[in-house]
Parts: sequence; structure tokens; C-alpha cells
Amino acid sequence: MSKLVAPHGGKGLVCCKLEGAELAAEQKKAAGLKKIEISSQVKGDLIMLGIGGFSPLNGFMTKADWKGVCADFLLADGTFWPVPVMLDASKADADGIKVGDEITLERKGEAYATMKVAEKFEMTEADKKWECEKVYKGHGEESADDVFWKIAMEDHPGVQAVMARKEFCLAGPVKVLSEGEFPVKFKGVYLTPKETRAIFDKKGWKNVASMQLRNPMHRSHEHLCKIALDVCDGVLIHSLIGNLKPGDIPADVRIECIDTLIKGYFVPEHVVNGGYPLDMRYAGPREALLHATFRQNYGVNKMIIGRDHAGVGDFYTLFEAQEIFDTIPMPEEPGKALLCEPLKIDWTFYCKKCDGMASMRTCPHGKDDRVILSGTKLRYALSHGEEVVDHFGREEVLVILRKYYAGLTEKVEVKLQSHAEGTKM
Repeated sequence: MSKLVAPHGGKGLVCCKLEGAELAAEQKKAAGLKKIEISSQVKGDLIMLGIGGFSPLNGFMTKADWKGVCADFLLADGTFWPVPVMLDASKADADGIKVGDEITLERKGEAYATMKVAEKFEMTEADKKWECEKVYKGHGEESADDVFWKIAMEDHPGVQAVMARKEFCLAGPVKVLSEGEFPVKFKGVYLTPKETRAIFDKKGWKNVASMQLRNPMHRSHEHLCKIALDVCDGVLIHSLIGNLKPGDIPADVRIECIDTLIKGYFVPEHVVNGGYPLDMRYAGPREALLHATFRQNYGVNKMIIGRDHAGVGDFYTLFEAQEIFDTIPMPEEPGKALLCEPLKIDWTFYCKKCDGMASMRTCPHGKDDRVILSGTKLRYALSHGEEVVDHFGREEVLVILRKYYAGLTEKVEVKLQSHAEGTKM
């Protein structure tokens, strides 16, 4: 009998991917249906729908779902959900589609799913702006009313993605046909919720924490995981292996760094190195909630939330992603509330006087004694050929990263925000 937290939504794992004869028959049918070209983000969302990562969702959101999620963190049926999961379509495509039609969702010639259209609705510029202000606007200085729209369209990739959506949205249940390149390209690291749950059950785990990563692991990430290991049975180091913004480090390099750290600095039987197929939304606090929601489906009941989780620029305050967990609705109906809780940890750093990793709660010393750690700061130093200060990262990891940056033929500018520089410490 599993000791793990139940999947979100009270319906078990809702897996929309077909197998065997059903898959072969649907693939054959998909070839004859009207085709809609999907974005990279939609592709990742589809795969999560396929493997049960987005349980209890079984398809793309209706307008009522979209409105409820943006305004109140709730689907139309009252289930907690923090971020819209939408399928957009151009006016030209939407004009040829009516409710009840079946369509094929494809990207670059590969069919990822079929969908039965349950609803078609317009997504106006005003609608998209409203979503951005509800979901992506935080309490940081770049989210102030007088500057948000001056900065966001240039510097916030999540806002850019929403505003780039086509004129209509289609809603309805999906039948997923493919997991794309992930099972082969990231074999052994790309794990479905069924697989992680089986691993945790075999280990006898009950309390499982997850570390969200889109950057290579530095000493602060390592410290956060070790704090979690002191109070939980194990940790899932869960890396995003979908698309990132320019300047971020690719998944294969990050995974090599994590493997190196696990082998050298962790007790391996207490750690699982896994990857999931989404693109980053950079939604800060809302994305922290999304991370906790789908991690619950993976069998995780504690989500590590540190400084500026899933943030970008200075759109969010330092611990806004922790604070939001205290304000979300908690539906009383069984299964509809978020059960994965935040493991809130203060700003961590290396302190020269403490001679070790510390946090704002444990270290009495001043800023000059602290080595401020952030993925952005690490990428900035490496991309500019600067020395990485002592105790920022493990030397074995830095060797891998220096090799990666040495092989780049084109430099991507990395913008340092105040959080990364430690100016607000």
C-alpha cells in the first residue's frame, strides 16, 4: 500500500496518452483530421496531460476554467489550479472548426494529440493583458502599475508568450499520441508520475521533497536539498527539460552537473534525479504553485521554495513565491485542494566567517562576509569569462560549465537583477 500523497484532483492519475492498438488506430485517424500547429509550450503541456502530470486535467481549458484560474486559482468545478493551460488557434484555423469537430495537434510535422473541440472562444488583446496582470504581475518594482507594461513586453518571456497567442482558444479533451523526444533524448532522467511513484514506493518513502531546477546546481541548491533530506525520506531533484529563455543552460548540461553532485556530495539512495517536459513560464509565485501542483502528481508532498522561485528580472519580491501559498483557496471537497506543501527556506549563501553554508536566519555576519549565490549570477560570470568566486559551486560542476561556455560560438547577454546581485540583502 503506497504511503505517498494522492494525485491532485481526487481522480487518481488522469493519463491521456494512448497505448497499443488504441494508439495505432488514433494515429491513423489523426492523419485525416484538420491539423493545428502548436507552440513549444503547448507541446509540453500536452505531454504532461498525456503522462498524468497535469491531473486532474484531461485537456485544454474552457473560458470558464481560464477565467476562474486567473481570477480565483480555481477551475470551473472548484478544483485548485494556478496557471492557465490553453490551446490557441489563428482566426483562419478557428473559422474552419466548430464545436464537436475532432482535430490533430501537431508540431513540426509530428502529431502529438487529437482533440474533440468542446468550446471555441475569442482571446482578445484585452483578455490577454488581463491574464498577464493576474498571473504574471507580481509585487516587485518592475511590476509597478506605471512600469509593468513598459518593461514586460521586452523582458518578461511569460508575458511575451501570452501576448503572442493567436486570436482564438480551443477547449476540449485530448488523446495524446506522443511524448516527443524526451523518452529517448533523456532516457533514465525523463520520468512519468507513474515511474516516480513506483521508485518512491520501492524505497518505502512517505515524505518526499522536490527541488525545482532550471539552472545548474550550485552550493545553495545543494544546501536546500540537504535541509530537505534532514526532514524528509528523500528528494526528487526535478529539472525542467523543455524550452528555456535565451542565455539559460541546456538540459543535458544541467543533468550532467546534477549527476556529478549526487555522486560526489549526496547519499545517492536518498536522491532521485528526474526531468519533466514543460517549458518555463517564468510566472514566479503562480509558477511555484504550478510546480507544487504537478509535483503532487509525481508523489511529492513537500515543494522546496527558496528565494525568487521561478522569477525573472525584478517582477517579483524575494519571497513572494513562499507567501502566495498562505493566500490560496483551500476547497473543502475531497481532492480539490492543493496537498503538496511548501518547504519555505530563507536566503542561503556561503559565509566566510561561519565557514559554511548559512541563511539569513542562522548567520549573524554582514554582507561582506557572504558569497551570494544565484543561477543568474553564475551564468553571468561564466558567460563573461569571469572568475567564479570560491564556494559558489563545486569545482567538478564548474569544470563541466566552463567546457560548455568555451564551446559557445555566440554569446547571449545575461541580465543581472537585484536579487541575483544581492543588492537587496
